[in-house]
Amino acid sequence: MAWNTNLRWRLPVICLLLQVALVVLFGVFVRYDLDADAHWIEERMSRNISSDLDNEFYYRYPSFQDVHVMIFVGFGFLMTFLQRYGYSAVGFNFLLAAFGIQWALLMQGWFHSFDGRYILLGVENLINADFCVGSVCVAFGAVLGKVSPVQLLIMTLFQVTLFSVNEFILLSLLEVKDAGGSMTIHTFGAYFGLTVTWILYRPNLYQSKDRPSSVYHSDLFAMIGTLFLWMYWPSFNSAVSNHGDAQHRAVINTYCSLAACVLTAVALSSVLHKKGKLDMVHIQNATLAGGVAVGTAAEMMLMPYGSLIIGFICGIISTLGFVYLTPFLESRLRIQDTCGIHNLHGMPGIIGGIVGAVTAASANTELYGQEGLAFAFGFGSSTLSWNASTQGKFQAAGLFVSLAMALVGGIIVGVILKLPFWGQAADENCFEDAIYWEMPKDQKSIVFHSEDPTLKPSEP
Repeated sequence: MAWNTNLRWRLPVICLLLQVALVVLFGVFVRYDLDADAHWIEERMSRNISSDLDNEFYYRYPSFQDVHVMIFVGFGFLMTFLQRYGYSAVGFNFLLAAFGIQWALLMQGWFHSFDGRYILLGVENLINADFCVGSVCVAFGAVLGKVSPVQLLIMTLFQVTLFSVNEFILLSLLEVKDAGGSMTIHTFGAYFGLTVTWILYRPNLYQSKDRPSSVYHSDLFAMIGTLFLWMYWPSFNSAVSNHGDAQHRAVINTYCSLAACVLTAVALSSVLHKKGKLDMVHIQNATLAGGVAVGTAAEMMLMPYGSLIIGFICGIISTLGFVYLTPFLESRLRIQDTCGIHNLHGMPGIIGGIVGAVTAASANTELYGQEGLAFAFGFGSSTLSWNASTQGKFQAAGLFVSLAMALVGGIIVGVILKLPFWGQAADENCFEDAIYWEMPKDQKSIVFHSEDPTLKPSEP
């Protein structure tokens, strides 16, 4: 089948079918939880709650706002560095996130909020749905510029499903602690996306080699995304932590790790350049790696100096990854990682999983107190004889489960997306907004290759 990027019927049909299906499923399965239901007044009286301010909404909504901005503004603008792909970076991120949060509310609801008849929906469900979509946005970074919006919707459908299964295994079955999602969000999202882009390898991508580069204003827009993500990451890592000391601790740990990461990323960026200049790619991405790596242990007694050490290490590793590892992955392993998600999310996510396992295994009553230890790890609800070593082993197991789910799921979804009827562009037309967007008149003069009906997709 020849390349055909005309989405006049394919994109509207799949969008409308998905939305109609979601409306039906929400009608059958979804209702408000007690804190959002009109019966809240009766519930408040029965629980002797004196004020509406004790409603869960007022505790969680500020964090929800911050996480929501990260997903739609932070991730969207971070990917606008491509000089000819700004519309698609922000627009397709908007599309997949809007679909993803609806599907995530259902999938996560069936696993975590189902009362036997209905999924009970509250503000914490909205935060968790954003977390799930965050993983999709991470994977989007690997395939950015090389897939059609139809492919992105299909990828989101499968990835949200796999994410929810993986999250249930880790959080409910293994009872892993992963407040900021180093394993469930970043590790899973990164290696899922890398596996998909490996399957979708484009041997002639060099024919569009000028477009993946950035220009001054595109890098500036991407830096806006970086700053939004950097500022709100403490909210991201603490959004669903227990009220009180755990949430407070998660903010402090993330804050410190991010700050340290900036200095080491800047230092490495300068020292790795022959003339000591800074590379905007490193500043846009490697400065965020500390927030990823501290995620699993964010609410643990990591100590502020421990958070600084994590940020220090990740700033170095992430920057080195952009300089040396990304070219190696493309030239030797055929992994075309557009945004370098392996350096920002993949490796820091693995580091975060390891840090979480070590920190959990080191937990003791001297650090936490007897009640604090029980509350932090919830071992009272476990059927196993719990100790710190056991928790550490389960944390490590959770990391391997996330990697396995990402790799296997990525292969399956990649093969599905490889099919030639999803409206994907030819290799020489990748990273080009004009393929899928109506462009302003002043941009139409920029030449791109018209689709050649004799060109066919490379074989899977």
